[in-house]
Amino acid sequence: MRGDPASDRIWTVPNVLSLIRLILSVVVFACIERGSDVAATILFTIAASTDRFDGWYARTFNQVSRLGRIFDPLVDKVLICGAFILVATAAGPIRPWMAVLVVVRELVVTAIRAEMERVGTDFSASFTGKLKMVFQCVAVALALAARAWPDLALLGIGVEDAAVWTTWAAVLLTAWSGIEYLWAARTLLR
Repeated sequence: MRGDPASDRIWTVPNVLSLIRLILSVVVFACIERGSDVAATILFTIAASTDRFDGWYARTFNQVSRLGRIFDPLVDKVLICGAFILVATAAGPIRPWMAVLVVVRELVVTAIRAEMERVGTDFSASFTGKLKMVFQCVAVALALAARAWPDLALLGIGVEDAAVWTTWAAVLLTAWSGIEYLWAARTLLR
């Protein structure tokens, strides 16, 4: 990527989408705080949906940039960690300890990724890391939907039950992908 003029561009479509996702994150957090659960659910779903698209667009149209390699995962962490923290309750599908696990995993992986890339080792997201992100997004969306529409059922399963099961899957994938990253970085950690 060094020497490639495309890698130095800032205002690419993927970076603009990441910026929009960051702004939407702040609006989602405000909606959650205000108890505007319908708006929070819809806006969170829109924000989370742009993540997949911006990466595809960057690769397809050669708009991968140094800024995007840092900004996109940072915005993902802001959206997920903030939502997990704000949605976590002792009685809800996302418990406070789950939010702590998600935040700690994200901080540890970010620190490892920064050091690995500093020494020139590619440390792109693994399949498990990407799957974890999908389950985290679905868990938050379902937890918000359970607040907005508590009687909603999907395929005969109550939205609250779906949120609980999805959250547990997200938490297990979060822990597993964290272990995978630690294993991948074991030479750095010695």
